[in-house]
Amino acid sequence: MSEQAVAFKSDGLELRGTLHLPEGAAPGRKYPAFMVLHGFGSNRNSSSSIEPCKMFAEWGYAMLRFDMRGCGDSEGEKANLICLEQVRDTSNALTFLQGHPNIDPERIGCMGSSFGGAVTVYTAGVDKRVAAAISAGGWGHGEKKFRGQHPTPEAWKKFTDMLAAGKKHRAETGGSLMVPRYDIVPIPPHLRSNVNSTSHQMMTAETAQSMFDFQANDVVANISPRPLLLLHPAVDSVTPTQQSIDLFVHSKQPTELHLIAEADHFLMGEGNPRVVHILKDWLAKFFPA
Repeated sequence: MSEQAVAFKSDGLELRGTLHLPEGAAPGRKYPAFMVLHGFGSNRNSSSSIEPCKMFAEWGYAMLRFDMRGCGDSEGEKANLICLEQVRDTSNALTFLQGHPNIDPERIGCMGSSFGGAVTVYTAGVDKRVAAAISAGGWGHGEKKFRGQHPTPEAWKKFTDMLAAGKKHRAETGGSLMVPRYDIVPIPPHLRSNVNSTSHQMMTAETAQSMFDFQANDVVANISPRPLLLLHPAVDSVTPTQQSIDLFVHSKQPTELHLIAEADHFLMGEGNPRVVHILKDWLAKFFPA
């Protein structure tokens, strides 16, 4: 596997990424490719981005992992993660890949974990150039997701008060209220070691509002007849499992949903052999290298 540092423009901002090509890639030979979208406030160097790239490159795919605007080495307002802007970043990444001499422009898929899974589904739903989509631990309805993540009346009040405070702060100062990442998306302490150490620890309140308003359920049916794979832990400590079930309900065929027992939220960074088997089988059927 070879790696190349790359950069491309999205809404005038320079986004940085890493392109992986299969070992021994010949000049001019064109490969099917996947874009790998990182999770909430993370970057392309998270295990959930790096591990799929290594694995898929061994299977004969070109892989692009990149930093969304405001994350990692990319330009943009830091820690201001707006879902629809990430959708545009993903479409612009696809445009970049279509012009690469080693990429088959008609066979570019998208995959992501958690936040990246939601953006993957939405992008595939609105951009017909996405040839295949894989979401791991993603979500389709922002408000319902947050209600599952802040389940008690006290927790829900604290969360919605934060949204209101963010709007008030913006109106009064013209700037963003910064809030702790775990006040937006709670992660149990025993899983926090999976969060990349260079991830943003403080986010804008607009980030939370953007996620609240984001509804991939509205567009997931548009992916058909292109293939969609939904993976989710059967019991997820971060994103409620019902979110992927609802995405499946709103989708059309060919869509597969797999709920993985004895696994938790960070599916793609664990090298889980059952997940690897599902991916290989699905790719062989719907998007072979």
